[in-house]
Amino acid sequence: MGAPWLRLAAGVVDQPITRASVGLRSERGPVLLSVMLSAGLVAIDSTILATAVPAIVDDLGGFSQFPWLFSIYLLAQAVAVPIYGKLADIIGRKAIMLFGIGAFVLGSVLCGLAWSMPALIAFRAIQGLGAGAVQPMGMTIIGDIYTLAERAKVQGYLASVWAISAVVGPTLGGLFVDFLDWRWIFFVNVPLGAVAVWMLVRKFSENLTRTKHKIDYAGAVLLAVGGSLLIFGLLEGGVLWSWFSWQSLLVLGGAAVLLVSFALVERRAAEPILPGWIFTRRILNGANLVSLTVGVLLIGLTSYVPLFAQGVLKTSALVAGFALAAMTIGWPLAASNSGRLYLRIGFRNTGLIGSVLVLAAAVLLITLSPASPIWVVAVTCFLVGLGLGLIASPSLIAAQSTVGWQHRGVVTGANMFARSMGSAIGIAVFGAIANSKLAGHTSGPVGGHGGGASDVPPEVLAPAIQQVFFGSAVIAVVLIAAVLIIPRRVETVELGAPATPEPTDR
Repeated sequence: MGAPWLRLAAGVVDQPITRASVGLRSERGPVLLSVMLSAGLVAIDSTILATAVPAIVDDLGGFSQFPWLFSIYLLAQAVAVPIYGKLADIIGRKAIMLFGIGAFVLGSVLCGLAWSMPALIAFRAIQGLGAGAVQPMGMTIIGDIYTLAERAKVQGYLASVWAISAVVGPTLGGLFVDFLDWRWIFFVNVPLGAVAVWMLVRKFSENLTRTKHKIDYAGAVLLAVGGSLLIFGLLEGGVLWSWFSWQSLLVLGGAAVLLVSFALVERRAAEPILPGWIFTRRILNGANLVSLTVGVLLIGLTSYVPLFAQGVLKTSALVAGFALAAMTIGWPLAASNSGRLYLRIGFRNTGLIGSVLVLAAAVLLITLSPASPIWVVAVTCFLVGLGLGLIASPSLIAAQSTVGWQHRGVVTGANMFARSMGSAIGIAVFGAIANSKLAGHTSGPVGGHGGGASDVPPEVLAPAIQQVFFGSAVIAVVLIAAVLIIPRRVETVELGAPATPEPTDR
């Protein structure tokens, strides 16, 4: 854990450790492997589907509907995350994690058996509901069984799963489509899920104190429906309808009414889905704003860097994918080593170093031109990955470390919900920026899930994407401001100590 004087200087202050910890130290390796396999299910699925879309459309039809394969998954995943987080604090992580893996595998099997595009879209929603449990529960379990000093390295392992999946997913997708059938991109999840479930059941144990709980059903319904409408409106605004149309106003207005009602219900609920104290603590507000901003940046880069590489630099899709994959290499490298930094200089200073790296990389993106070599794009993405690795994992670890076991699930869920909302906001904002520059040159919306820019000349496409990169630089400045919200000193609670949610910021 490091010398006490060093940790005090870094602003990391421990509260006493109790015996309320979850799990056995000797079983942590298998549990970590199970969590990594579970994360791999979601990570590979997020990259493998795009390669199979042409084959799916050829088989099932419904070209105009295929963007919903991505939208419905994101929507279901996002709105479920905070609900799972609260339930995990009531009935334990294991039950929610097993449910999530089961739902994801069931959805995968149904997707592989789909007979039409509407059916496939519906089954993707089931996958999304499963993924909404798998991702936050994996991170919460890690927060439960690893110490503060260990979590950065372990978060690096989880980040490396996404790095590997960035290469394995498209490769497997191409192989299945070319030599087997597109349906195998879903069936491959069955053995992975089975192994993850087997290891969790055998190796992960929780010492739960059974008490009566009042589940906030009204809050859950209002959050699910209101959140769904909000994300739906952000995803489809400017795509299915214009931003100022009656449809957009109806959807977003309905979302606002439901979410305000949710806030009022939560104030009276005995055990609210999102307790009010989450929004009164500086450390949690800072970490959640960081997560939201990271979500905006990620969707902008993953949507428009490949488009720039292919449409402006005229590289192949494979080369563009590898250039973007450099980001997923830098991320785990930085995340796994961030612990050495935040134990010495604190969470906020570590995040500031990362955010400055992201800003520098965003400025480099603005300087790209049609004459730029592809390796410059790759290096820039690598720098972004390094910066985000020093921000995303430490900020989440800081948030998790300030609460005990019974609150860690809801804190993790709120943090990941913020990132999902950031992605939805990013799709809307960056899409609007690009489309405003390309008006009259495309047959459909650009970026996000619209496509439509394949026939645009590079001299027209390049300025539009550079405007998106400029927007990314502005968001990077916001990211620095979000990191500054995190207090210099963070009082931490280790390994499931039953801490109260009273503010402990310094």
